[in-house]
Formats: sequence, structure tokens, C-alpha cells
Amino acid sequence: MQVMAALRDKMKQNDNDSQLMLETLQDIVRLSEAVAVCQQVIREKEQKVADIQKERLLLKKVGRQKLMEIHDMMNKLKEKQTTGEVKVLEEMRIAYQKERKITSVIQNVLQCIILGSRVNWAEDPSLKAVVLQLEKKI
Repeated sequence: MQVMAALRDKMKQNDNDSQLMLETLQDIVRLSEAVAVCQQVIREKEQKVADIQKERLLLKKVGRQKLMEIHDMMNKLKEKQTTGEVKVLEEMRIAYQKERKITSVIQNVLQCIILGSRVNWAEDPSLKAVVLQLEKKI
């Protein structure tokens, strides 16, 4: 308190030293105000950074969810394609078996016609080739 009282008395004297002290105090006040403004700017910027980090985290979560949805959709699409391919292959297998049965019946009928005609198929090379070909499994 004594120091403050001495400073106040010195400032009232209005001499060179008091002017210097007054200028120093004005500089201190101006610098304190600048520090306060800078601190406010820093707080605002820190708040903006925190908001951006929150938004980024939210976007990251949404991105992961979308990626999982895309992954699920791709798996479902692959499953549908695989199921479709299996159906096509099964239809082809059924058609193949049907054609195989028809061919076997035709071969048996042809063999019976040749044997029933009482032609000596062993002497005729072209007929022999046909009969022997019919013996082979399809």
C-alpha cells in the first residue's frame, strides 16, 4: 500500500519521471488489452478446432457405416450372382442328362435296326465303324 501511495504522489508531481511512469502504465494497459484480445482469439480458434474435430469424427463414423453398407450390398450381389450361376449350371446339367438319354435311346434303336436287318455288319467297314461307335459310352 505504501508503494501505491508513493506512486500516486509521484504521478501528481507532473514532472519528467511521472510522465515516464504514466507512459509506462499506458503501455502496460495497451499490452494487457492486446493480450486479452489475443487470448479471446485463441479461445475462439480452439473452439473451432474442437468443432472441426467433432465433425470429422462424425464424418468418420458415417463413412464407416456407408462402407459397411457397400460391403453388405456387394456380398448380397455376389450371393445373388452365385445363386444365379448355380441355377444356370443346374439347368444345363439337367438339359445335358436329357440329351444323353435321348442319344442312348437313338443308339439302341439304330443297333437294333442293324442287327434286325440281318446284314453282316462285320464285313462292311462303314457299317462296322457305325456299330462299334454305337458301343461306346456317351
